[in-house]
Amino acid sequence: MKEGDAYRRRSPEVLLKLIEEMRRGRLCILVAVASGAGKTTQLIHEGELKVKEGLDVIWGTSVPEQEAAAASIEAVAAIRWARGNLQLEDLDVARLCERAPDIVLVDGLAQPNRPEAERPRRLDDVRFLLQHGISVIATMNAYEDERVSEQARRIAGVDPKWTLPAEVLQAADEVRLLDVTAETLMERRQVHSQQERIAFAATNKKGHSKRVSERSRLSILRELALRTIANDVNGSLEQHRHELGLEGPSGVTERILVLAQYGWNGSIHVRRGEQVAKRLNGELFILSFVDPDVPLTQLQLTFQRSLKKLVQKIGASWEEVPLSSRRRMAGLLSQYAWTHSMTRIVLGHSRQSRWQEWLHGSLVNGLLRMVEHTDLFFVADRSEREGERVFPVKTEQRLPVQAFKRWTAGEIAERADGLRRGHFKIIIGAAPGVGKTYKMLQEGNRLLEQGVDVVIGLLETHGRRETAAQVGALPWIERQKIKYQGYLLEEMNVAEILARKPELVLVDELAHTNVPGSVHTKRYEDVIQLLEAGISVMSTVNVQHIESLNDAVEHLTGVRVRETVPDGVLRLADEMELIDVTPSTIQKRMQDGLIYAKDKVDQALNHFFRIPNLIGLRELALREVADDVDERLESWERRALLRGPWRRKEVIFVCVEPDERAERLVRHGFRIAHRLKAELHVVCLPVSNLLPSSRVKNTTSQPFLKWSEQTEALTVRLGGTFCIQASVRRRHWAQEAVRLADEHKASQMIVGVPARRMRKSYMGRMRMLMRIARHMDVLVVTDNERV
Repeated sequence: MKEGDAYRRRSPEVLLKLIEEMRRGRLCILVAVASGAGKTTQLIHEGELKVKEGLDVIWGTSVPEQEAAAASIEAVAAIRWARGNLQLEDLDVARLCERAPDIVLVDGLAQPNRPEAERPRRLDDVRFLLQHGISVIATMNAYEDERVSEQARRIAGVDPKWTLPAEVLQAADEVRLLDVTAETLMERRQVHSQQERIAFAATNKKGHSKRVSERSRLSILRELALRTIANDVNGSLEQHRHELGLEGPSGVTERILVLAQYGWNGSIHVRRGEQVAKRLNGELFILSFVDPDVPLTQLQLTFQRSLKKLVQKIGASWEEVPLSSRRRMAGLLSQYAWTHSMTRIVLGHSRQSRWQEWLHGSLVNGLLRMVEHTDLFFVADRSEREGERVFPVKTEQRLPVQAFKRWTAGEIAERADGLRRGHFKIIIGAAPGVGKTYKMLQEGNRLLEQGVDVVIGLLETHGRRETAAQVGALPWIERQKIKYQGYLLEEMNVAEILARKPELVLVDELAHTNVPGSVHTKRYEDVIQLLEAGISVMSTVNVQHIESLNDAVEHLTGVRVRETVPDGVLRLADEMELIDVTPSTIQKRMQDGLIYAKDKVDQALNHFFRIPNLIGLRELALREVADDVDERLESWERRALLRGPWRRKEVIFVCVEPDERAERLVRHGFRIAHRLKAELHVVCLPVSNLLPSSRVKNTTSQPFLKWSEQTEALTVRLGGTFCIQASVRRRHWAQEAVRLADEHKASQMIVGVPARRMRKSYMGRMRMLMRIARHMDVLVVTDNERV
């Protein structure tokens, strides 16, 4: 909105629309990852909370008899009817409108109505209620969204009886995901009746269970749900950024732009871009430049038709942009990437000689000079060097384990260690206050009732009464007291827990740094010791504390989080479960004093807890958990992967210099290597004639030694190797970097460039690097300052 728009008189049409919106009811949808995730239970819980707030709540559909808690909520009897063997029911809309409550609870939003009903679907009934000022809290399964249903049918073999249009979730005032792991879903289904299990099996394609196990099927449904909600959240984030006048990529989700011209390599670049988009879980866009004054040749027309078919097949967006001068291509491509919030441009290496670059202009050099906030990925055409073209193909199945082969002593010992290790579950949230600790205590009490020996090892309620009330009958392990600088501080008493030997210990705030003098520096190291002792652990963490997301969080919020958990610790978890809460709910909890003390509320709401930050953090959390689900799927059912396989063995080589950009490059390299199942090598190659403004003057100074220790520690935590090379002259840097990459058999090289205003001194060596590294993929990471 422009500054002057706030002072303009609103038209009668605008006023009428605003009044209608004020009268309209509010729609909240609880989305379950799959059947059995607890939609009805959560719906009842939401209703009870609204009743406590003094709102008039009515139950619009029948509740299963086992849900005794629903008795406290008044109900309007539904209209029962039958379709074949199915017993269905419709909302009694007339009675609900006559009763006119504040909120109606509706279970099963996707269900159809009886043939003689006034409206064909329950969704239409809900919209009718909303128009009459009645708010609705409804439930649905994620695979009932038409954007997901086809993939759920094709990949997981789950065929939903009814579906909902994509715009339903997008138009809802509030959408929350009820995340449950596949293991928990399977556990819940074991207690269901035989009839319920048969009903679920009936929704699966005949014979599909032979191809995909139940655990994999549930995990696929969960990942589809996580990614769908993440995409909707991203749309909200982009809308908020637009309203605030912010441009460029937010840094939360990947948007891949492929430059594909009408030639032999066009399809290679599109395919490579497709692989990158799949493995980074990003959106794919294709761009082609066409000279409007020069008609396409017959060969170019053939390539154009072929490219169009390929783009349609992979489901990407494609646009042709007129361009009359090659020298303008770099500027036009940079501007297009900026205005469309692209995070990465994929294109081929230049084939031009120096003379041709001078005569016709160089796209590569132009992009290196101009691009900001968008990384550049240069694709090597390996057909000349290796005789291969990079296309997605099915991964070969691994050989089955021989049933009668005798285990060696070492294999038995390794297997026994794994069996003795405790079960590790992490509850993850987008920000403080989403309810991670609350959920952990609820789970602890539930398991305690089932006879599991559960104790509280470390709990931080932060003065929240609602959280403290969930402790219930759970026993505590008294904390260890440690003297530090004249103060008596408390930490988790690991020794006491080991002596007590419970089956499960609840440990809050996994990323916490222990008081100096503790046995371990970090709390996650305490947790690992407990797991190795055979004690199961349930813990909590926020997405901003994940090591490899540290830069993305800083770019998004402007806050550098100091306490982090290595990604490897998260990969140790047997289960990761997300607590999904909308940004508006978090802000309301903050305003009510349920997260921080009253005197800190205003500062928090104006800084870290701003709506755009919370939206971005929510999307990061959704995508992180979705990635974790996909990683587990890859180890169970390689054919069921949603992101697709990677054909060749990848080796990621990150070349850094001793400055503040190195940690970001290491994290960037890790996230790529992790998704590609690749080796990660980080090499520091200093330049002997560093700029005077550089923070590190030489490789023997104290600042350099501190920097190298920090960078090596980060690399090792992320599972890579780190080494330091002797400094080289600026003019020899590119040759040495490529030599080292070849020595490591790198398939992809990652280098960084500073912000555009400081890039001039880097151009000489970057031009040389791009000229001699054409045989490998090169990712140039631009300095992403916060916008």
